[in-house]
Amino acid sequence: MTLNMCLSVYTLSGKTVDQSFEHSAPEITEEHLDQMVVLAERLRAENGGVLDDAAVYAVAEATGAPAEYVRLAIKLRTDKEKRSFLDNLRTQYMLLDPETRRYVISGMMTSLFAGMSAAEQKTAQFASSHSGSSYGLFGMIGLVFLTVALYNTALSRDQKMATISGAIVGGGFLITNSLFCLLLMVKTTISPMWLIPYTFLGAGVGLVLFRVVTQYRDKLGIKDPAKERLDLLRQLQSLQDKLKSGEQSMTFLSIDIVGSTKMKQVADPLDVEFTFSEYHHYVEMLTRKHSGSVHSTAGDGVTCAFPHPQNAFAAARNIQTGMIELNTFRNKVGMPIVVRQAIHTGTVVAPDADDIKSVHFASVIDIAAHLQKVAPPGSVVVSDAAATFIVGGPTAVGQQEVNASGVNGRVWIPRSTPIEAKQGTPPPLPAPATEQA
Repeated sequence: MTLNMCLSVYTLSGKTVDQSFEHSAPEITEEHLDQMVVLAERLRAENGGVLDDAAVYAVAEATGAPAEYVRLAIKLRTDKEKRSFLDNLRTQYMLLDPETRRYVISGMMTSLFAGMSAAEQKTAQFASSHSGSSYGLFGMIGLVFLTVALYNTALSRDQKMATISGAIVGGGFLITNSLFCLLLMVKTTISPMWLIPYTFLGAGVGLVLFRVVTQYRDKLGIKDPAKERLDLLRQLQSLQDKLKSGEQSMTFLSIDIVGSTKMKQVADPLDVEFTFSEYHHYVEMLTRKHSGSVHSTAGDGVTCAFPHPQNAFAAARNIQTGMIELNTFRNKVGMPIVVRQAIHTGTVVAPDADDIKSVHFASVIDIAAHLQKVAPPGSVVVSDAAATFIVGGPTAVGQQEVNASGVNGRVWIPRSTPIEAKQGTPPPLPAPATEQA
C-alpha cells in the first residue's frame, strides 16, 4: 500500500484534510516524506530519544502533510523492516493518537496500581492469619505505578486532557481494584458509592498537577513539547537545506559496444586489450572536449556526465561519427566497433557537490542505461526530457521514437554508419604542425 492510498483511506474514514493541504498534496512525494522520517529518527537517536510526538509534528510541518499521514508513513516503514517484538510494540504505541496514548498510559498504570493494592491487601490478610508481617512490598510497587500515572497526567497537552486523564486514574482505580479484589478473593474496603467522588477527585488532581507543571516547567527541567517540536523542525530544515545544496541538474550519456563479447572471443587477447583501451581513451577524450567527464565504467559500458543536454548530444554525435577513424587506425580485433548511446537529463543529489562521481544511485542514470539498450546500433537516443533543451527540440534529433521504462526518446542516426564507412576510403590524417624557426 502506498502513502497516497493511505491518505485516501484516511480521508474516507471520516477525517478531513485541510483545504491548503488538498492543493499541495500532489507535491508531497513518498520518497520525500520517507527521507524526512529517517532524518527525524536519526536526530532523535543522536539525542538519546525515540520517534515521539514532537518528531511526528515536526515532520508534518516540514512536509505539509497531516500528522496522521506521517504516522501511516512510519507504520509502513516499520512493516517493511525486521524489528524485535518490543520495537514493534513501541512503534505501534507511537502510532496512536497522542490523546489516546495519554489515556492508555493512565488506565494501564492505574490498573497496575490497583492490582498491587489488592495484592497488598491479600498479603496483609494472609500475614495476619499466620501472625506474620506483609512488609508492604506490593504497596510500595503500587505507589510507583501511581506516581507514573500522575506524572503522565501532569504532562498532558491541555487542561481538558489532564482532567480526563486524572478522572481515569481516580475512577479507574476504584473499578480495577474491585475487580482484582474479586479475583484474589479479598474483601474490598472501598464502597462502590465512592466511584463518582473518586472520579471527580482524580479529575481535580489532574487539573492541579497540569497547572503546576505548566507554571514551573523550566524549574522542573521538563521540556516544552511545542518548543521541542520547533527545535526539531529547525534541525530537519537545516539538514534538508544541506542535502539540497548538492542538488543539481545533470545530463548522462550511456555508451555500450554492440556484440563486444563475440569480438573478444574471436580476437587475440593482446589485440582486444589494445583496442578496448584505445576505445576508452577515445570516449574520454571526446567527453572532456565537450565539457563532460567520465562518471563510471562497467566492462565495455561507459557513463559520462555533462552539465547540459546540448554538450552531451554534441559529444555523442562526435563519438559516433569519429568511430570511422577509430575502426580504421586503432581497431586491431578484425571487427568494427559499433556503439549505441542514450542521453537523459534530470536532477541528482551529489553528497560531494564538486564531484559528480559521488552520485551512485539516481534514476536519471538508470533511465539513460535503459534507453541505450533499446537504441539501434550506431545511433544516439535522446530522451524527450533532454531533447527539450537541445537547439531545435526533439524534431532536431530525429523522427524515429523508442520507449524504455515509460520514457520516450528520439533516435539520431548519422548519415553513414560506422559499418558502411569502414568499406570506404578513410579520411586522411591531419598533417603534423611544423615548428617555426
